[in-house]
Amino acid sequence: MPETPPPDPHSPPGPLDGPRFAFGTLTVIPVRVRRWDRPAARAGMLCAPLTGPAVGVSAAGLGLLLLLLGAGPLLAAVASAAVPAALTRGLHLDGLADTADGLGSGKPAEQALAVMKRSDIGPFGVLTLVLTLLAQVAALAELYGDSWARGALGAVVSAVAARLALTLAARTGVPAARPEGLGAAVAGVVPVPGAWAVAAVVTLAAGAGGALLGTGEALRAAAAVPLSLVPAELLLRRCVSRFGGVTGDVFGALAETAATAALLVLCLGGTGPLGG
Repeated sequence: MPETPPPDPHSPPGPLDGPRFAFGTLTVIPVRVRRWDRPAARAGMLCAPLTGPAVGVSAAGLGLLLLLLGAGPLLAAVASAAVPAALTRGLHLDGLADTADGLGSGKPAEQALAVMKRSDIGPFGVLTLVLTLLAQVAALAELYGDSWARGALGAVVSAVAARLALTLAARTGVPAARPEGLGAAVAGVVPVPGAWAVAAVVTLAAGAGGALLGTGEALRAAAAVPLSLVPAELLLRRCVSRFGGVTGDVFGALAETAATAALLVLCLGGTGPLGG
């Protein structure tokens, strides 16, 4: 049979090219990416939040299974924090550690980028990684301790917020720090109005999911999405200023930052000592 000709890079992506790009590059789910060009990257990064429910539901599912089997909230939280790492091959956590090492190196941009490309992890990376994972586990344990539903909601909302941060980081005007790699492939591909439209849809969807648990949870879930983007945006601006743009590592760091911030927001005003 004759080989299928490669797609025209100037043609608009098909309806499945965006989800294929998103799932194929942001998860280990075996999806064949048929196009690796700027139009497909644009569609893929706009679809990035769609990978969040797949990751979040998987994380919540394992946590709830352990609770059903008699485990406590802490073990369920550890499991829910581990699933996103497994479904991304740990690339987001690795990016977080590498970005911390690059920012903490105090070296000029080119040398800092070289630090980030090394396979080892330095002290800044280790410290950032440990504290981030502790914060995620502690927040999830608190949510699961309140109720299984709050824990599951936290796992899903944080996963979606993490991927939304990637959409916003790929917006027009944010340059790539290197001419190669995932950062260069997706940097600046998303129109700003499209990025904010996706953010609005994700915020409304999070609020709708929280509404299943009551008005308070709806407000917390809706607030968690935009509030999680604040530290991610601050980190993005620092990286652009420090490195001259974004890299694949920076995208990973942004995802973990947004996920952690979303979990912390969801814990606020709960049923803890000062909560309701």
